[in-house]
Amino acid sequence: MENNSKAIINDMTQGSVFKKMVVFTLPVMFANALQLCYGLIDMIIVGKFVGSAGLSAITIGSQVFNLMATLCIGFSVGGQVFISQLIGSKDYNKLNRTIGTIFTLVGLLGLLMTFIGFFFSVPVLRLMNTPEESFAMAKSYMMVCSGGVLFTYGYNMVSAILRGMGDSKRPLMFILISTIVNLAGDLILVGGLKLGAAGAAWATILGQAVSFIIALIFLIKRKEDFHFDFKVKSFIPENATAGTLVKLGVPFALQSSSIDISMMFVCALVNSFGVIASATFGVGSRLQSLGFVMSGAVGAFVSSMVGQNIAAGKMDRVKKGIHLGLVSGIIFWGLLTTIFLIFPAGCFGLFSKEKEVLQMAPLYMKCMAVGVPALACMTPYNGFIQGIGNSKMSLIFSILDGFVARITLSYLLGITAGLGLQGFFLGYFLAPYFTTIPAMIYYYSGIWKKRKLLAN
Repeated sequence: MENNSKAIINDMTQGSVFKKMVVFTLPVMFANALQLCYGLIDMIIVGKFVGSAGLSAITIGSQVFNLMATLCIGFSVGGQVFISQLIGSKDYNKLNRTIGTIFTLVGLLGLLMTFIGFFFSVPVLRLMNTPEESFAMAKSYMMVCSGGVLFTYGYNMVSAILRGMGDSKRPLMFILISTIVNLAGDLILVGGLKLGAAGAAWATILGQAVSFIIALIFLIKRKEDFHFDFKVKSFIPENATAGTLVKLGVPFALQSSSIDISMMFVCALVNSFGVIASATFGVGSRLQSLGFVMSGAVGAFVSSMVGQNIAAGKMDRVKKGIHLGLVSGIIFWGLLTTIFLIFPAGCFGLFSKEKEVLQMAPLYMKCMAVGVPALACMTPYNGFIQGIGNSKMSLIFSILDGFVARITLSYLLGITAGLGLQGFFLGYFLAPYFTTIPAMIYYYSGIWKKRKLLAN
């Protein structure tokens, strides 16, 4: 069993930390880039064939859908952390019960989100000040995404489990297949059949469905390496394991939710300025997401590296992993922001040729540059907090970022100070400082060294 396990499990407690980071993060970076292509492809094709109203619809619809996905993301991150600590402590027997419990909990949550999406999307779209020109398309987008949310949950769950084992290559293969299907679907459904935003949603869900089905077939065929037998009884949640996952998952889900809700609030403020402002915010958000291609991969690496090495008692490797992640983030975000500042209209022009949207591009990019130092430093320290399993601390920092900072600053700068769109954008990008600085203080204080392991 041990020899076969090496095919999937990547032991991060041994070998060069830098090499481990490169081997792990490169596939995750490509996977993140491909996943980002979902949004970019949708925006580019819809922007070309539908226009600003379509861009606005996808921007708003995806914000709501991202909020729906946060429960899955929370439990998936919690499962990744728990599994990485089990791998670090070599407790393979407990993996079967843990994986089965994750499958069941995430599946039930997916069904709940499908129900909520069908019945509550329209009121939420109204609350977000969705422009009338894009409301019908945003509604169609949400209905389709709600129907396919189980596939979205399934893919994220399987990928998190594999990354907890240190395997980042298989999730890359799965998302590559999904992206190809999504691109073909966009060209056919949006460009060919003229289904607009709904066509983009169908293409996205179809891609994720194919990806999840292929991933599931792979895991069943490799169940011995995966340490899960896929027997019916194994899907029955174990109380102790379920309790640990809920303890981890709920705060992580609330963490993501607080950020998504705050982003929806800012989006609603921007939407009140009309469809052009809404389209600008949507394009800018997609371009900003390019930074998370790298930083998201670094965060996943740091989380798994910390989880395994904390359990193995190798604190020197924990420190090296965090510092390597920090340097990588600073370099990547610095280069990306320089390009955005020099060529703002050119970058926005990939998605829209409308003069009004291009004129707003420099304003958005200058505001983004203000928050780049926090964005560059945030991921490795947040990944560290996730890796040690301190989900409550992650929740506190996210509440500071979302509800305390992002919403408050956007309102104060945009409404109270009368800066309008510039104030909304500035508040949006100043918020990450409220999680990055406390996270750094927590790490360097050393208080975390007294925490009890989840895998014990």
